[in-house]
Amino acid sequence: MAEIQGSYDDLFTAAPNALAGLLDAGDVGGSVAVFVDGEPVVDVWGGFTDADRTIPWQRDSITGVFSVTKTMTALCALLLADRGSLDLDAPVSRYWPEFGAAGKERVLVRHLLSHTAGLPDWEGPVEELYDWSAATARMAAQAPVWEPGSAAGYHSLTQGFLVGEVIRRITGRSVGEFFAAEVAGPLGADFSLGLAAEHDSRVALAVPPPSRDEDYAASAAAGDSAPGTGIRVRDGNSVAWRRAQIPAASGFGNARSVALVQSVLACGGEVRGVRLLSPAGCARAREVQFRGEDRRLGMPVTWGLGFGVFGNSFGWGGWGGSLVMVDPDARMVVAYVTNQMREPGDDTRGLELVMSAYDGIQGLGAR
Repeated sequence: MAEIQGSYDDLFTAAPNALAGLLDAGDVGGSVAVFVDGEPVVDVWGGFTDADRTIPWQRDSITGVFSVTKTMTALCALLLADRGSLDLDAPVSRYWPEFGAAGKERVLVRHLLSHTAGLPDWEGPVEELYDWSAATARMAAQAPVWEPGSAAGYHSLTQGFLVGEVIRRITGRSVGEFFAAEVAGPLGADFSLGLAAEHDSRVALAVPPPSRDEDYAASAAAGDSAPGTGIRVRDGNSVAWRRAQIPAASGFGNARSVALVQSVLACGGEVRGVRLLSPAGCARAREVQFRGEDRRLGMPVTWGLGFGVFGNSFGWGGWGGSLVMVDPDARMVVAYVTNQMREPGDDTRGLELVMSAYDGIQGLGAR
């Protein structure tokens, strides 16, 4: 069995065993964390950070989590809403006047968070993702492809620029700057939106699925059903990607930091004596905005405010396999971060790890 580093409560042995099983099955590396009441009951890692398997995954190794980043951007928006600085029912153009063009006058802030704004497709060049002004100008000029609020379609890359520009207009700071100062800093969480050069040596680059190379694209992962520009593995592994603010996809961290941050929402807004949100502000995350067929994902989805809702839990996953799930009823967060991509139709790793954590929760309640 693969060697697993870190620590865990004996009731939660299923989680590290599951990670070992994934590594034994051929995964390169990853980390798993389960937090209950804002404290780790599982914090483990194993494998390697490079495709050649020469650099062991360390405690402070980090990797790109792709769309798990959306949960961090959403948390920033919920924080501003809780402070009264952001009205979720306001038209986006109240904060971003240029946005109110091309039929977008009726797009509300909550539409951005729930993938119902009608702006799901990134149709610019990949290079424009790295230029905030160009990317947001493109979004401001774009026309919605459906009546805002009437349907949902996963805003894979666009959501970060849309929500992020609203945050920037309100605070005067990029999402990454706001997140660092208002969330990661107070919590001591090793997660960032975009990455400074000083941390490059800690990054585990994404490894394409078996039989794929670095030209493997996110559009292929969606079965080529999503219009627009496909993002390749080589794009996500590039220095330009790491330096950019792409608040839907360019977050970097490990399972520990993802679980710590999202424990804010699992624990009524306060973690380790640091209060970021009110309980009511946390509850907004799972307020259902849309339930039905998602036009881009091609499957039934329930969207809350920035999160997918799954019964009483909520969270989201990223291209390649990383995932976070928040259960406020159990005051638990499960996070899985990996550099090993798998084909989407053949990837149940995150779900398996979430289920392994519930084995421990049941035992914890009986203790």
